[in-house]
Amino acid sequence: MINVGVRTLSLDDFADIVLKDTKIEISTQTIEKMEANFRFLSHFSDQKLIYGINTGFGPMAQYKVSQGNVLQLQYNLIRSHCSGSGNFLSPALAKALMVARLNSIAQAYSGVHTDVAIVLKSLINNNITPCIFEHGGVGASGDLVQLAHLALVLIGEGEVLVNGKPRPSAEVFKEYNIKPLSIHIREGLAIINGTSAMTGIGLLNIIYAKKLLRYSVLLSAMTNEVVEAYDDHFSRELNIVKKHKGQNEVAAMLREVLKDSMLIRSRSEYLYNPENIKHDVFEDKVQEYYSLRCVTQVLGPIHDTIAHAEKVLTDELNSVNDNPVIDHENHNIFHGGNFHGDYVSLEMDKLKTAITKLSMLAERQLNYLLNNKLNEKFPPFVNLGVLGLNFGMQGMQFTATSTVAENQTLSFPMYVHSIPNNNDNQDIVSMGCNAALLTKKIIDNTFEVLTIQMVTVLQAIDYANCASRLSPVTNKVYTAVRKLFPKFVDDTPPYKQLENVKKYFLENDFDVLNTHNNVSKALVQ
Repeated sequence: MINVGVRTLSLDDFADIVLKDTKIEISTQTIEKMEANFRFLSHFSDQKLIYGINTGFGPMAQYKVSQGNVLQLQYNLIRSHCSGSGNFLSPALAKALMVARLNSIAQAYSGVHTDVAIVLKSLINNNITPCIFEHGGVGASGDLVQLAHLALVLIGEGEVLVNGKPRPSAEVFKEYNIKPLSIHIREGLAIINGTSAMTGIGLLNIIYAKKLLRYSVLLSAMTNEVVEAYDDHFSRELNIVKKHKGQNEVAAMLREVLKDSMLIRSRSEYLYNPENIKHDVFEDKVQEYYSLRCVTQVLGPIHDTIAHAEKVLTDELNSVNDNPVIDHENHNIFHGGNFHGDYVSLEMDKLKTAITKLSMLAERQLNYLLNNKLNEKFPPFVNLGVLGLNFGMQGMQFTATSTVAENQTLSFPMYVHSIPNNNDNQDIVSMGCNAALLTKKIIDNTFEVLTIQMVTVLQAIDYANCASRLSPVTNKVYTAVRKLFPKFVDDTPPYKQLENVKKYFLENDFDVLNTHNNVSKALVQ
Protein backbone atom coordinates (compact mmCIF):
# COMPACT_ATOMS: atom_id res chain seq x y z
CA MET A 1 0.00 0.00 0.00
CA ILE A 2 1.40 3.40 -1.01
CA ASN A 3 0.17 6.58 0.66
CA VAL A 4 -0.40 9.43 -1.79
CA GLY A 5 0.01 13.01 -0.64
CA VAL A 6 2.02 12.56 2.55
CA ARG A 7 5.42 11.93 0.99
CA THR A 8 7.31 12.42 -2.23
CA LEU A 9 6.57 9.65 -4.71
CA SER A 10 9.63 8.10 -6.35
CA LEU A 11 9.83 6.54 -9.78
CA ASP A 12 9.79 3.13 -8.08
CA ASP A 13 6.60 4.06 -6.20
CA PHE A 14 5.06 5.16 -9.48
CA ALA A 15 6.07 1.93 -11.22
CA ASP A 16 4.66 -0.15 -8.37
CA ILE A 17 1.28 1.56 -8.65
CA VAL A 18 1.00 1.66 -12.44
CA LEU A 19 2.74 -1.55 -13.52
CA LYS A 20 2.50 -3.83 -10.46
CA ASP A 21 -1.00 -2.83 -9.31
CA THR A 22 0.11 -1.83 -5.81
CA LYS A 23 -2.89 -0.29 -4.09
CA ILE A 24 -2.91 3.32 -2.97
CA GLU A 25 -4.27 4.96 0.14
CA ILE A 26 -5.02 8.58 0.94
CA SER A 27 -4.04 9.39 4.50
CA THR A 28 -6.20 11.21 7.01
CA GLN A 29 -3.57 13.95 7.04
CA THR A 30 -3.95 14.48 3.27
CA ILE A 31 -7.75 14.51 3.49
CA GLU A 32 -7.62 17.08 6.30
CA LYS A 33 -5.28 19.33 4.27
CA MET A 34 -7.53 19.10 1.23
CA GLU A 35 -10.60 19.91 3.33
CA ALA A 36 -8.87 22.97 4.83
CA ASN A 37 -7.85 24.11 1.35
CA PHE A 38 -11.38 23.63 0.03
CA ARG A 39 -12.93 25.52 2.96
CA PHE A 40 -10.49 28.40 2.49
CA LEU A 41 -11.39 28.71 -1.20
CA SER A 42 -15.11 28.57 -0.43
CA HIS A 43 -14.74 31.47 2.02
CA PHE A 44 -12.13 33.47 0.11
CA SER A 45 -13.95 33.39 -3.23
CA ASP A 46 -17.15 34.86 -1.79
CA GLN A 47 -17.68 38.34 -3.24
CA LYS A 48 -14.35 38.25 -5.10
CA LEU A 49 -13.48 37.91 -8.76
CA ILE A 50 -11.52 34.64 -9.06
CA TYR A 51 -10.40 33.25 -12.39
CA GLY A 52 -12.23 30.09 -13.34
CA ILE A 53 -14.76 30.32 -10.55
CA ASN A 54 -16.93 33.25 -11.56
CA THR A 55 -15.18 34.14 -14.84
CA GLY A 56 -14.85 32.51 -18.21
CA PHE A 57 -11.67 30.73 -19.20
CA GLY A 58 -8.64 31.76 -21.24
CA PRO A 59 -9.38 34.76 -23.45
CA MET A 60 -12.98 34.76 -22.14
CA ALA A 61 -11.83 35.42 -18.59
CA GLN A 62 -13.01 39.02 -19.05
CA TYR A 63 -16.59 37.80 -18.91
CA LYS A 64 -18.20 37.44 -15.51
CA VAL A 65 -20.32 34.37 -14.86
CA SER A 66 -23.41 34.82 -12.71
CA GLN A 67 -23.62 33.11 -9.35
CA GLY A 68 -26.39 30.86 -10.59
CA ASN A 69 -24.19 29.46 -13.34
CA VAL A 70 -20.84 28.90 -11.59
CA LEU A 71 -21.30 25.15 -11.18
CA GLN A 72 -22.64 24.72 -14.71
CA LEU A 73 -19.53 26.60 -15.88
CA GLN A 74 -17.34 23.73 -14.65
CA TYR A 75 -19.47 21.09 -16.36
CA ASN A 76 -19.40 23.13 -19.57
CA LEU A 77 -15.62 23.33 -19.41
CA ILE A 78 -15.25 19.55 -19.03
CA ARG A 79 -17.72 18.60 -21.74
CA SER A 80 -16.58 21.19 -24.29
CA HIS A 81 -12.94 20.10 -24.06
CA CYS A 82 -13.66 16.39 -24.58
CA SER A 83 -12.56 16.78 -28.18
CA GLY A 84 -9.68 14.31 -28.43
CA SER A 85 -9.03 12.14 -31.46
CA GLY A 86 -6.84 9.27 -32.60
CA ASN A 87 -6.21 6.11 -30.62
CA PHE A 88 -7.00 5.64 -26.95
CA LEU A 89 -4.11 5.77 -24.54
CA SER A 90 -3.26 2.28 -23.34
CA PRO A 91 -4.60 1.33 -19.89
CA ALA A 92 -1.09 1.72 -18.43
CA LEU A 93 -0.73 5.24 -19.83
CA ALA A 94 -4.21 6.24 -18.66
CA LYS A 95 -3.50 4.86 -15.20
CA ALA A 96 -0.20 6.73 -15.12
CA LEU A 97 -2.08 9.93 -15.96
CA MET A 98 -4.52 9.35 -13.10
CA VAL A 99 -1.76 8.71 -10.57
CA ALA A 100 0.00 11.90 -11.64
CA ARG A 101 -3.20 13.95 -11.40
CA LEU A 102 -4.12 12.53 -8.00
CA ASN A 103 -0.65 13.21 -6.59
CA SER A 104 -0.79 16.85 -7.73
CA ILE A 105 -4.27 17.42 -6.31
CA ALA A 106 -3.27 15.67 -3.06
CA GLN A 107 -0.75 18.45 -2.39
CA ALA A 108 -3.83 20.49 -1.32
CA TYR A 109 -3.28 23.61 -3.40
CA SER A 110 -6.11 23.10 -5.91
CA GLY A 111 -9.16 23.99 -3.83
CA VAL A 112 -11.02 20.84 -4.78
CA HIS A 113 -13.39 18.76 -2.73
CA THR A 114 -11.94 15.53 -1.35
CA ASP A 115 -14.39 13.59 -3.54
CA VAL A 116 -11.97 14.10 -6.46
CA ALA A 117 -9.26 12.16 -4.66
CA ILE A 118 -11.67 9.48 -3.49
CA VAL A 119 -13.04 8.78 -6.99
CA LEU A 120 -9.53 8.73 -8.49
CA LYS A 121 -8.37 6.32 -5.81
CA SER A 122 -11.29 3.97 -6.54
CA LEU A 123 -10.56 3.96 -10.27
CA ILE A 124 -6.82 3.39 -9.77
CA ASN A 125 -7.23 0.59 -7.26
CA ASN A 126 -9.77 -1.19 -9.46
CA ASN A 127 -7.78 -0.73 -12.70
CA ILE A 128 -10.63 1.18 -14.31
CA THR A 129 -9.06 3.58 -16.79
CA PRO A 130 -10.75 6.42 -18.69
CA CYS A 131 -10.92 6.34 -22.47
CA ILE A 132 -8.49 9.15 -23.29
CA PHE A 133 -7.41 10.02 -26.81
CA GLU A 134 -3.79 10.57 -27.85
CA HIS A 135 -4.40 13.79 -29.75
CA GLY A 136 -5.55 17.07 -28.26
CA GLY A 137 -3.23 18.69 -25.75
CA VAL A 138 -0.76 21.46 -26.57
CA GLY A 139 0.86 21.27 -23.15
CA ALA A 140 0.11 24.73 -21.82
CA SER A 141 -2.88 25.42 -19.63
CA GLY A 142 -1.93 21.81 -19.11
CA ASP A 143 -3.03 18.75 -21.03
CA LEU A 144 -6.50 20.22 -21.34
CA VAL A 145 -8.09 17.81 -23.78
CA GLN A 146 -6.67 14.59 -22.34
CA LEU A 147 -7.52 15.62 -18.79
CA ALA A 148 -11.01 16.71 -19.85
CA HIS A 149 -11.67 13.11 -20.87
CA LEU A 150 -10.52 12.09 -17.37
CA ALA A 151 -12.83 14.66 -15.80
CA LEU A 152 -15.73 13.44 -17.95
CA VAL A 153 -15.31 9.98 -16.48
CA LEU A 154 -15.01 11.33 -12.92
CA ILE A 155 -18.44 12.97 -13.24
CA GLY A 156 -19.85 9.63 -14.40
CA GLU A 157 -20.01 10.32 -18.13
CA GLY A 158 -17.96 9.09 -21.10
CA GLU A 159 -16.39 5.66 -21.29
CA VAL A 160 -13.83 3.64 -19.36
CA LEU A 161 -11.69 0.63 -20.17
CA VAL A 162 -12.27 -2.45 -18.00
CA ASN A 163 -10.24 -5.53 -18.88
CA GLY A 164 -9.34 -3.85 -22.15
CA LYS A 165 -12.93 -3.21 -23.26
CA PRO A 166 -14.66 0.22 -23.43
CA ARG A 167 -17.82 0.51 -21.37
CA PRO A 168 -20.05 3.43 -20.29
CA SER A 169 -18.69 5.02 -17.13
CA ALA A 170 -22.12 5.22 -15.50
CA GLU A 171 -22.60 1.48 -15.91
CA VAL A 172 -19.18 0.62 -14.48
CA PHE A 173 -19.53 3.08 -11.58
CA LYS A 174 -22.78 1.42 -10.61
CA GLU A 175 -21.22 -2.05 -10.84
CA TYR A 176 -18.25 -1.06 -8.63
CA ASN A 177 -20.33 1.10 -6.29
CA ILE A 178 -18.39 4.27 -7.14
CA LYS A 179 -20.19 7.56 -6.61
CA PRO A 180 -19.55 10.01 -9.48
CA LEU A 181 -18.01 13.37 -8.67
CA SER A 182 -20.29 16.35 -8.14
CA ILE A 183 -18.90 19.80 -8.86
CA HIS A 184 -18.55 21.96 -5.73
CA ILE A 185 -16.52 25.01 -6.80
CA ARG A 186 -13.73 24.61 -9.40
CA GLU A 187 -13.22 20.86 -9.79
CA GLY A 188 -13.52 21.03 -13.58
CA LEU A 189 -10.72 23.54 -14.01
CA ALA A 190 -8.56 21.91 -11.32
CA ILE A 191 -8.73 18.50 -13.00
CA ILE A 192 -7.97 19.60 -16.56
CA ASN A 193 -5.49 22.40 -15.76
CA GLY A 194 -2.27 20.44 -15.28
CA THR A 195 0.63 18.51 -16.80
CA SER A 196 -0.47 15.08 -15.64
CA ALA A 197 -0.89 13.43 -19.05
CA MET A 198 2.59 14.31 -20.25
CA THR A 199 4.03 13.57 -16.80
CA GLY A 200 2.40 10.16 -16.46
CA ILE A 201 3.38 9.13 -19.99
CA GLY A 202 6.85 10.58 -19.48
CA LEU A 203 7.47 8.65 -16.28
CA LEU A 204 6.54 5.38 -17.98
CA ASN A 205 8.89 6.34 -20.80
CA ILE A 206 11.70 6.71 -18.30
CA ILE A 207 10.98 3.32 -16.74
CA TYR A 208 11.27 1.64 -20.14
CA ALA A 209 14.20 3.80 -21.24
CA LYS A 210 16.16 2.57 -18.23
CA LYS A 211 15.34 -0.99 -19.23
CA LEU A 212 16.45 -0.32 -22.81
CA LEU A 213 19.76 1.02 -21.54
CA ARG A 214 20.37 -2.13 -19.52
CA TYR A 215 19.55 -4.31 -22.53
CA SER A 216 21.80 -2.23 -24.73
CA VAL A 217 24.67 -2.76 -22.28
CA LEU A 218 23.87 -6.46 -22.22
CA LEU A 219 23.77 -6.79 -26.01
CA SER A 220 26.93 -4.73 -26.37
CA ALA A 221 28.63 -7.10 -23.95
CA MET A 222 27.40 -10.17 -25.83
CA THR A 223 28.52 -8.71 -29.16
CA ASN A 224 31.98 -8.05 -27.75
CA GLU A 225 32.05 -11.61 -26.46
CA VAL A 226 31.07 -13.31 -29.68
CA VAL A 227 33.78 -11.47 -31.65
CA GLU A 228 36.33 -12.03 -28.85
CA ALA A 229 37.05 -8.35 -28.35
CA TYR A 230 39.71 -6.93 -26.06
CA ASP A 231 38.93 -5.90 -22.51
CA ASP A 232 40.57 -2.49 -22.17
CA HIS A 233 37.85 -0.34 -23.75
CA PHE A 234 35.54 -0.96 -20.77
CA SER A 235 38.31 -1.06 -18.15
CA ARG A 236 38.15 1.15 -15.10
CA GLU A 237 41.55 2.63 -15.89
CA LEU A 238 40.54 3.84 -19.35
CA ASN A 239 37.14 5.24 -18.37
CA ILE A 240 37.96 6.82 -15.02
CA VAL A 241 40.16 9.45 -16.69
CA LYS A 242 37.02 10.73 -18.43
CA LYS A 243 35.00 12.35 -15.67
CA HIS A 244 31.44 11.67 -16.84
CA LYS A 245 29.34 9.65 -14.43
CA GLY A 246 27.32 7.88 -17.11
CA GLN A 247 30.36 6.65 -18.99
CA ASN A 248 31.82 5.17 -15.82
CA GLU A 249 28.50 3.61 -14.80
CA VAL A 250 28.19 1.92 -18.20
CA ALA A 251 31.80 0.72 -18.03
CA ALA A 252 31.16 -0.74 -14.59
CA MET A 253 28.03 -2.49 -15.86
CA LEU A 254 30.01 -4.01 -18.73
CA ARG A 255 32.68 -5.25 -16.34
CA GLU A 256 30.02 -6.77 -14.12
CA VAL A 257 28.26 -8.51 -17.01
CA LEU A 258 31.49 -9.80 -18.58
CA LYS A 259 33.04 -10.96 -15.36
CA ASP A 260 34.29 -14.54 -15.82
CA SER A 261 33.70 -14.53 -19.58
CA MET A 262 36.10 -16.88 -21.36
CA LEU A 263 35.71 -15.04 -24.67
CA ILE A 264 36.87 -11.51 -23.87
CA ARG A 265 40.61 -11.23 -24.44
CA SER A 266 43.31 -9.34 -22.58
CA ARG A 267 45.18 -6.93 -24.81
CA SER A 268 48.29 -7.40 -22.71
CA GLU A 269 48.20 -11.13 -23.26
CA TYR A 270 47.49 -11.09 -27.00
CA LEU A 271 48.78 -7.88 -28.58
CA TYR A 272 51.51 -6.86 -26.19
CA ASN A 273 53.19 -10.22 -26.73
CA PRO A 274 56.71 -9.60 -28.19
CA GLU A 275 56.05 -12.26 -30.85
CA ASN A 276 53.45 -10.00 -32.51
CA ILE A 277 55.91 -7.24 -33.31
CA LYS A 278 57.66 -9.59 -35.74
CA HIS A 279 54.66 -9.57 -38.09
CA ASP A 280 54.19 -6.94 -40.80
CA VAL A 281 50.45 -7.62 -41.04
CA PHE A 282 48.40 -8.57 -37.99
CA GLU A 283 45.62 -11.10 -38.34
CA ASP A 284 43.75 -9.70 -35.34
CA LYS A 285 42.36 -6.18 -35.47
CA VAL A 286 44.39 -3.87 -33.27
CA GLN A 287 41.22 -1.94 -32.38
CA GLU A 288 37.58 -2.88 -32.77
CA TYR A 289 35.05 -0.82 -34.72
CA TYR A 290 33.56 2.13 -32.83
CA SER A 291 30.23 0.38 -32.25
CA LEU A 292 32.10 -2.20 -30.16
CA ARG A 293 34.81 -0.22 -28.39
CA CYS A 294 33.03 3.12 -27.89
CA VAL A 295 30.03 1.68 -26.04
CA THR A 296 30.79 3.53 -22.81
CA GLN A 297 31.18 6.84 -24.63
CA VAL A 298 27.93 6.35 -26.61
CA LEU A 299 25.74 4.94 -23.84
CA GLY A 300 27.22 7.15 -21.10
CA PRO A 301 25.42 10.35 -22.15
CA ILE A 302 22.25 8.32 -22.69
CA HIS A 303 22.54 7.09 -19.09
CA ASP A 304 22.94 10.68 -17.86
CA THR A 305 20.04 11.93 -20.00
CA ILE A 306 17.73 9.30 -18.51
CA ALA A 307 18.90 10.11 -14.98
CA HIS A 308 18.26 13.82 -15.44
CA ALA A 309 14.85 13.17 -16.99
CA GLU A 310 13.94 11.02 -13.98
CA LYS A 311 14.85 13.87 -11.63
CA VAL A 312 12.83 16.44 -13.57
CA LEU A 313 9.75 14.28 -14.04
CA THR A 314 9.59 13.04 -10.45
CA ASP A 315 9.81 16.69 -9.41
CA GLU A 316 6.89 17.39 -11.74
CA LEU A 317 4.97 14.40 -10.38
CA ASN A 318 5.24 15.83 -6.88
CA SER A 319 4.50 19.42 -7.89
CA VAL A 320 1.37 21.52 -7.94
CA ASN A 321 0.69 22.16 -11.63
CA ASP A 322 -2.61 23.98 -11.39
CA ASN A 323 -3.77 27.56 -11.93
CA PRO A 324 -4.60 29.45 -9.86
CA VAL A 325 -2.79 28.03 -6.84
CA ILE A 326 -4.99 28.05 -3.73
CA ASP A 327 -2.71 28.72 -0.76
CA HIS A 328 -4.76 28.34 2.40
CA GLU A 329 -1.71 28.57 4.65
CA ASN A 330 -0.81 32.05 3.36
CA HIS A 331 -4.48 32.98 2.92
CA ASN A 332 -4.15 33.94 -0.73
CA ILE A 333 -4.70 32.80 -4.30
CA PHE A 334 -1.89 33.13 -6.83
CA HIS A 335 -2.44 33.28 -10.58
CA GLY A 336 0.30 32.14 -12.94
CA GLY A 337 1.33 29.30 -15.21
CA ASN A 338 2.30 26.20 -13.25
CA PHE A 339 0.31 24.23 -15.82
CA HIS A 340 2.97 24.94 -18.45
CA GLY A 341 4.72 21.76 -19.61
CA ASP A 342 8.11 23.04 -20.77
CA TYR A 343 10.07 21.06 -18.18
CA VAL A 344 8.52 17.79 -19.32
CA SER A 345 8.57 18.63 -23.01
CA LEU A 346 12.26 19.44 -23.07
CA GLU A 347 13.16 16.28 -21.14
CA MET A 348 11.08 14.13 -23.47
CA ASP A 349 12.78 15.63 -26.52
CA LYS A 350 16.18 14.95 -24.97
CA LEU A 351 15.12 11.44 -24.01
CA LYS A 352 13.78 10.53 -27.44
CA THR A 353 16.99 11.78 -29.05
CA ALA A 354 19.02 9.68 -26.62
CA ILE A 355 16.96 6.54 -27.23
CA THR A 356 17.17 7.06 -30.98
CA LYS A 357 20.96 7.11 -30.62
CA LEU A 358 20.72 3.90 -28.59
CA SER A 359 18.78 2.29 -31.45
CA MET A 360 21.41 3.54 -33.89
CA LEU A 361 24.16 1.86 -31.86
CA ALA A 362 22.12 -1.36 -31.90
CA GLU A 363 21.70 -1.13 -35.66
CA ARG A 364 25.45 -0.64 -36.19
CA GLN A 365 26.33 -3.57 -33.94
CA LEU A 366 23.71 -5.62 -35.79
CA ASN A 367 25.14 -4.63 -39.17
CA TYR A 368 28.65 -5.54 -38.01
CA LEU A 369 27.54 -9.09 -37.23
CA LEU A 370 25.58 -9.43 -40.48
CA ASN A 371 28.28 -8.08 -42.80
CA ASN A 372 30.89 -10.80 -43.22
CA LYS A 373 33.26 -8.32 -44.88
CA LEU A 374 33.36 -6.34 -41.64
CA ASN A 375 33.47 -9.07 -39.02
CA GLU A 376 35.41 -11.69 -41.02
CA LYS A 377 34.04 -14.29 -38.60
CA PHE A 378 30.49 -15.16 -39.64
CA PRO A 379 28.72 -16.04 -42.89
CA PRO A 380 26.66 -13.27 -44.57
CA PHE A 381 23.58 -12.42 -42.47
CA VAL A 382 24.77 -15.04 -39.96
CA ASN A 383 23.16 -17.54 -42.30
CA LEU A 384 23.42 -20.98 -40.73
CA GLY A 385 21.88 -22.64 -43.80
CA VAL A 386 23.00 -22.96 -47.42
CA LEU A 387 24.33 -19.66 -48.80
CA GLY A 388 22.18 -18.57 -51.72
CA LEU A 389 19.35 -20.92 -50.82
CA ASN A 390 18.73 -19.69 -47.28
CA PHE A 391 18.63 -16.10 -46.04
CA GLY A 392 19.47 -16.04 -42.34
CA MET A 393 18.84 -12.62 -40.79
CA GLN A 394 18.53 -10.78 -44.11
CA GLY A 395 14.79 -10.08 -43.89
CA MET A 396 14.94 -9.06 -40.25
CA GLN A 397 17.69 -6.53 -40.94
CA PHE A 398 15.31 -4.63 -43.24
CA THR A 399 12.89 -4.23 -40.35
CA ALA A 400 15.59 -3.01 -37.98
CA THR A 401 16.97 -0.50 -40.48
CA SER A 402 13.52 0.82 -41.35
CA THR A 403 12.58 1.20 -37.69
CA VAL A 404 15.75 3.08 -36.78
CA ALA A 405 15.14 5.43 -39.72
CA GLU A 406 11.66 6.15 -38.34
CA ASN A 407 13.20 6.91 -34.95
CA GLN A 408 15.55 9.42 -36.55
CA THR A 409 12.63 11.28 -38.15
CA LEU A 410 10.53 11.18 -34.97
CA SER A 411 13.41 12.77 -33.05
CA PHE A 412 12.52 16.22 -34.38
CA PRO A 413 11.94 18.27 -31.20
CA MET A 414 8.41 19.25 -30.14
CA TYR A 415 9.74 21.67 -27.50
CA VAL A 416 10.53 24.28 -30.17
CA HIS A 417 7.41 23.58 -32.19
CA SER A 418 5.06 26.00 -30.45
CA ILE A 419 1.97 27.08 -32.37
CA PRO A 420 -0.06 29.86 -30.68
CA ASN A 421 -3.77 29.14 -30.24
CA ASN A 422 -6.73 29.95 -27.98
CA ASN A 423 -7.12 33.41 -29.55
CA ASP A 424 -3.39 33.87 -28.88
CA ASN A 425 -3.96 33.68 -25.14
CA GLN A 426 -1.77 30.56 -25.29
CA ASP A 427 0.84 32.32 -27.38
CA ILE A 428 3.72 30.02 -26.44
CA VAL A 429 3.07 26.38 -25.61
CA SER A 430 5.13 23.29 -24.76
CA MET A 431 3.58 20.50 -26.86
CA GLY A 432 4.61 18.32 -23.92
CA CYS A 433 2.09 15.53 -24.40
CA ASN A 434 3.03 15.23 -28.08
CA ALA A 435 6.69 15.05 -27.03
CA ALA A 436 5.93 12.32 -24.50
CA LEU A 437 3.88 10.27 -26.97
CA LEU A 438 6.54 10.52 -29.68
CA THR A 439 9.12 9.41 -27.13
CA LYS A 440 6.95 6.42 -26.31
CA LYS A 441 6.80 5.51 -30.00
CA ILE A 442 10.59 5.68 -30.25
CA ILE A 443 10.95 3.52 -27.15
CA ASP A 444 8.52 0.94 -28.56
CA ASN A 445 10.44 0.95 -31.84
CA THR A 446 13.74 0.46 -30.06
CA PHE A 447 12.52 -2.63 -28.25
CA GLU A 448 11.80 -4.06 -31.72
CA VAL A 449 15.31 -3.23 -32.94
CA LEU A 450 16.96 -4.76 -29.87
CA THR A 451 14.83 -7.88 -30.31
CA ILE A 452 16.28 -8.38 -33.80
CA GLN A 453 19.75 -7.62 -32.50
CA MET A 454 19.34 -10.25 -29.78
CA VAL A 455 18.30 -12.96 -32.24
CA THR A 456 21.31 -12.09 -34.41
CA VAL A 457 23.69 -12.35 -31.47
CA LEU A 458 22.26 -15.74 -30.54
CA GLN A 459 22.68 -17.01 -34.09
CA ALA A 460 26.29 -15.81 -34.03
CA ILE A 461 26.91 -17.57 -30.73
CA ASP A 462 25.56 -20.81 -32.18
CA TYR A 463 27.65 -20.46 -35.34
CA ALA A 464 30.76 -19.95 -33.21
CA ASN A 465 29.67 -22.74 -30.85
CA CYS A 466 30.78 -20.61 -27.92
CA ALA A 467 27.76 -20.60 -25.56
CA SER A 468 29.71 -22.55 -22.94
CA ARG A 469 32.38 -19.83 -22.86
CA LEU A 470 29.97 -16.93 -22.28
CA SER A 471 29.92 -15.14 -18.95
CA PRO A 472 27.41 -16.53 -16.42
CA VAL A 473 25.13 -13.53 -17.00
CA THR A 474 25.12 -13.66 -20.79
CA ASN A 475 24.82 -17.45 -20.78
CA LYS A 476 21.71 -17.13 -18.65
CA VAL A 477 20.23 -14.68 -21.15
CA TYR A 478 21.23 -16.89 -24.08
CA THR A 479 19.44 -19.87 -22.50
CA ALA A 480 16.30 -17.92 -21.63
CA VAL A 481 15.82 -16.28 -25.03
CA ARG A 482 16.71 -19.41 -26.99
CA LYS A 483 13.61 -21.02 -25.47
CA LEU A 484 11.52 -18.31 -27.14
CA PHE A 485 13.42 -18.19 -30.43
CA PRO A 486 15.31 -21.47 -31.06
CA LYS A 487 18.30 -21.71 -33.36
CA PHE A 488 17.13 -21.74 -36.98
CA VAL A 489 18.74 -22.95 -40.18
CA ASP A 490 15.80 -23.25 -42.57
CA ASP A 491 13.75 -20.19 -43.50
CA THR A 492 10.47 -19.83 -41.60
CA PRO A 493 8.37 -16.72 -40.82
CA PRO A 494 9.97 -15.21 -37.69
CA TYR A 495 7.46 -12.50 -36.78
CA LYS A 496 5.61 -14.38 -34.03
CA GLN A 497 8.81 -15.44 -32.30
CA LEU A 498 10.16 -11.88 -32.56
CA GLU A 499 7.03 -10.66 -30.79
CA ASN A 500 7.61 -13.23 -28.01
CA VAL A 501 11.17 -11.98 -27.49
CA LYS A 502 10.02 -8.36 -27.42
CA LYS A 503 7.37 -9.23 -24.85
CA TYR A 504 10.03 -10.99 -22.79
CA PHE A 505 12.20 -7.86 -22.90
CA LEU A 506 9.29 -5.68 -21.75
CA GLU A 507 8.33 -7.96 -18.89
CA ASN A 508 11.72 -9.12 -17.61
CA ASP A 509 14.94 -7.66 -16.32
CA PHE A 510 18.31 -8.95 -15.20
CA ASP A 511 19.37 -8.37 -11.61
CA VAL A 512 23.02 -7.91 -12.40
CA LEU A 513 22.10 -5.03 -14.70
CA ASN A 514 19.50 -3.60 -12.38
CA THR A 515 21.46 -3.55 -9.11
CA HIS A 516 22.95 -0.14 -8.62
CA ASN A 517 24.98 -1.34 -5.65
CA ASN A 518 26.87 -3.78 -7.85
CA VAL A 519 27.65 -1.00 -10.28
CA SER A 520 28.64 1.41 -7.55
CA LYS A 521 31.02 -1.15 -6.06
CA ALA A 522 32.53 -1.79 -9.45
CA LEU A 523 33.13 1.94 -9.89
CA VAL A 524 35.36 2.20 -6.84
CA GLN A 525 37.21 -1.08 -7.24
